[in-house]
Amino acid sequence: MATQFTVVVVGGGISGLSVGWWLRKAGVDVCVLESEQEIGGTMKTIRKDGWLIETGPNSALETTPLVRTLANDLGIGDELVYGNDLANNRYVVRAGELHPLPVSPAAFVRSRLWTTGAKLRVLKEPFIGKAEKEESVAEFVIRRLGRELLDYAVNPFVAGVFAGNPEELSVQAAFPKLYALEQNYGGLIRGQILGARERKRRSERAKDRARLFAFRDGMQTLPRAVAKALGPRVRTGAEVHRIRGRSDATTGYVVEGVREGATFEIHAESVIVAIPSFRATPLVEPFDISLARALRDISYPPVAEVFVGLRESDVKRELDGFGFLVPEKEHREILGTIWSSSLFPGRAPRGYVALTTFLGGSRQPEVLRRSDQELIDTVLRELRELIQADGTPVEARVVRWERAIPQYRLGYSQVLNQLQAFENRWPGWFFSGNYRGGISVSDCIINSDTLARRAIEYLRSRQVELQHQ
Repeated sequence: MATQFTVVVVGGGISGLSVGWWLRKAGVDVCVLESEQEIGGTMKTIRKDGWLIETGPNSALETTPLVRTLANDLGIGDELVYGNDLANNRYVVRAGELHPLPVSPAAFVRSRLWTTGAKLRVLKEPFIGKAEKEESVAEFVIRRLGRELLDYAVNPFVAGVFAGNPEELSVQAAFPKLYALEQNYGGLIRGQILGARERKRRSERAKDRARLFAFRDGMQTLPRAVAKALGPRVRTGAEVHRIRGRSDATTGYVVEGVREGATFEIHAESVIVAIPSFRATPLVEPFDISLARALRDISYPPVAEVFVGLRESDVKRELDGFGFLVPEKEHREILGTIWSSSLFPGRAPRGYVALTTFLGGSRQPEVLRRSDQELIDTVLRELRELIQADGTPVEARVVRWERAIPQYRLGYSQVLNQLQAFENRWPGWFFSGNYRGGISVSDCIINSDTLARRAIEYLRSRQVELQHQ
């Protein structure tokens, strides 16, 4: 039996749910289809015996006021919690020791994370010209700041954010704001100073100034609140098998699939595909084989998250920060660890600490071949050496993502251009997700707002066309 909605959103992760909410808030008749029985995508939270375990993002940076707007719209503004002052303390491993990342020029000069030569090299940055070709993140950083800043600042940061390698990622696609500092201001230092005025005018915060946020009962609070607000417009367990153009009209689409053993068919003026690129591939293929191939080829390296709960007395080092990242040059088996219970309340029972460690990524994808117990043992061994954590975990859990985070590799602009060209050829079809416009939670919220506005503009233009027919 066919049903009708103005817009159908395929995918119930934060991107799909957010765009669904912005559309509904504007009065658009929208339906969100999610293949799993539970919404949220990677953003899920587990509560067990006083422990709070995130299976996806543990927190996010409030780089846009839209985060607060969305939370207030949904009635969960008072559930937002911000990282305490310790969140500003972040560490990088060098020679087996944790060194704090400097947060001021004076701290940079005093830091033992880099040699004197590396610090002096940074002074050349304002006098270096622009690149003449697309560069990897590694090429960009080496050219502007030097090799040591790449090895002991950017390399671990890229592993922590993208689970990727700076030698492979495009600086233009993966870090567009960093790239824009050079393009717009001629350099990073000059851009940091002058760009602050522009961010203030846009009510945005640089990521190194934005506050760390989560929700009191975990990050899944947000998708659950959106789903509750949308009510029956969110349909879980709905597998979309095909999207086709309508035969009875010049525009519009038919979304076909199966839910609870029964086939469904939904007619819509517009469709928004908000699922990972590799899952979008079969939906796109009947329309554009080249784009389908490009979406399929986007790399998503595997990542394992190992959560361990320990007694406070079993950790000899003070957990006075966000956590630590591990540079590739350290030749360790983990990417880094978040000191979860140091950042937000309610992450561990009283007298215990919660630690969340990540392994794999582009750096060591083979790590995920190990069993859960082997992964836990690897993490415990690394934590013992780096933060003097000993003892037997009272809680341990492994979460595996065989395809974790999309990699914005060199040449990625071609994929983005193909997406835009497809949307131009098929009016009313839009793509959303963390493979387009940024991978962070805040990026997804910003992009969903932008996409909702584009969809609304399209629907209005269609109304005008119909009135003149």
